[in-house]
Amino acid sequence: MSEKNKNLPPPIDPRTGFCPKTKTFHSLRPSASLPLESSPISVTDFAFSILKSSPPSPSTASLVDGLTHRTILYPEFISRVKNLTKYLYHNLGLRKGDSVYILSPNSVHIPILCFSLFSLGVVISPGNPASSDSDVSRQVRLCNPVIAFVTKKTAHKISNIRTILVDSDSDSDSDSPSFESISTGKFDSGGLELDGIDSTVCQSDPAAILYSSGTTGREKGVILTHRNFTYVAAAGLAVRPARKSSPVCFCAVPYFHVYGLSYFIRSLAMGETVVSMGRFDFEVMMKCIEDFRVTHMAVAPPIVVAMVKKDAEFVDGYDLRSLEVVGCGGAPVRRSVVQLFRERFPHVILGQAYGLTESTARVFGTVGPEEGQFMGATGKLMSNCEAKIVDPQTGILLPPGSPGEIWLRGPSIMKGYVDDEKATAATLDSGGWLRTGDLCYIDNEGFLFFVDRIKELIKYKGYQVAPAELEHLLHYHPDIAEAAVIPYPDEEAGQAPLAFVVRQSGSTIDESKIKDFIAKQVAPYKRIRRVMFIDSLPKNAAGKVLRKDLIKFAVSGATSKL
Repeated sequence: MSEKNKNLPPPIDPRTGFCPKTKTFHSLRPSASLPLESSPISVTDFAFSILKSSPPSPSTASLVDGLTHRTILYPEFISRVKNLTKYLYHNLGLRKGDSVYILSPNSVHIPILCFSLFSLGVVISPGNPASSDSDVSRQVRLCNPVIAFVTKKTAHKISNIRTILVDSDSDSDSDSPSFESISTGKFDSGGLELDGIDSTVCQSDPAAILYSSGTTGREKGVILTHRNFTYVAAAGLAVRPARKSSPVCFCAVPYFHVYGLSYFIRSLAMGETVVSMGRFDFEVMMKCIEDFRVTHMAVAPPIVVAMVKKDAEFVDGYDLRSLEVVGCGGAPVRRSVVQLFRERFPHVILGQAYGLTESTARVFGTVGPEEGQFMGATGKLMSNCEAKIVDPQTGILLPPGSPGEIWLRGPSIMKGYVDDEKATAATLDSGGWLRTGDLCYIDNEGFLFFVDRIKELIKYKGYQVAPAELEHLLHYHPDIAEAAVIPYPDEEAGQAPLAFVVRQSGSTIDESKIKDFIAKQVAPYKRIRRVMFIDSLPKNAAGKVLRKDLIKFAVSGATSKL
């Protein structure tokens, strides 16, 4: 039995989904068919039920290693999940409620491991393998794992916890068989079958702990439930168009990020092929598109930038005719980059999305070629979700076209932060609304436009200046490769806009020319007051510029390269 969205309260604007009575935006997309919340079902059970109802061809690849071309077909994928589940339960003693830490780059093993752990009700907690030892230690304290799944290159970052290697033929414990053998069933299981496993997983149970700075403060552990990920699969199914052949998806975003994790869960539940690689290489990616006839891609903004900045001869050297959609998330894509992408790849949809770790990735997204044509938009509200725009000063709910803090509600919203009731209460209100801390507006067609993080707005003589607005303008200058704007302390104004600029190769543009370029396009209070030139901007794994690092750099008065 399934439940649909409740009937939308009248009157709902058929273009925006806005209800003037409640001042709330409602999704106008097809409703996602979800199990009753009281039904005990793990995200693995739900994904496998979708595969059973609409099975892919036995010759369809589920997972492909883009570097080695190693391929796992769907029957083998399902078999490996079941075999590994048996081993985790009977041989490692993992039980519902246990937590495991995963410190590995993308590989064909990670989705199999995650689906196996989900089926037992074990909480996964993936970390960035490039994290410092101190960051890893903090994450381990937050998730309190009983076992860590690591690689040869990350094992040294883990101490006082049993580790299992997922990238070799032999594991760190001499008595343990290799990861390959336990997922294929080539180990001494004593003939134990899945029906010997006693594990009832509720949808409200935690499925994953991911890491986010949240709307405020230092890194926190975000608790996402089986219901959250079940929604991800169901929502993908609700908007999936009919097609003759199964999509082939290239995932260039890390599986430890909510974008990558939700992407492979959704794709594998729908019987699609997921191609990935551990160490990203642009040329290998292009070759994968050609060799595997990739139709869809999940990327971060830096990859889109690279796609438009590579020499035309280089790009034309690959057969990219199979490519239909490039989905980009994690950070906004500049308008100038979108325009260049459309010129170079006129038959490819550049889809954008808006979401947070706390919302299990996308809550707004572009679906289909028509929505992909709206410049600067990050899509429309996804199935079963609600949103409202709140004036950050007064708390008044705002109509379409008015910028304010966007609040979100729906089946994808997190359960809360690990051991942090204060931060949870500050982010989730009693009605289930997630305060995002993002300044956005929804236009008269229902498209979301991101303006900036509220906490990153620059207060110049009492006026609010959005760094993103100035950054968009800077990126249109032909001599500027990249730019980021931050607040800089000013005795008279309080804060003043300071621009970090990466020049195009060979450019000699100076500070005065940049200031004049912006001054001609903005109100006086929005003008850039200082410019600093650097070789590159610091970014996180999703491609988001680390403004905090730039602020520290600027305030310290350092002159060394970031």
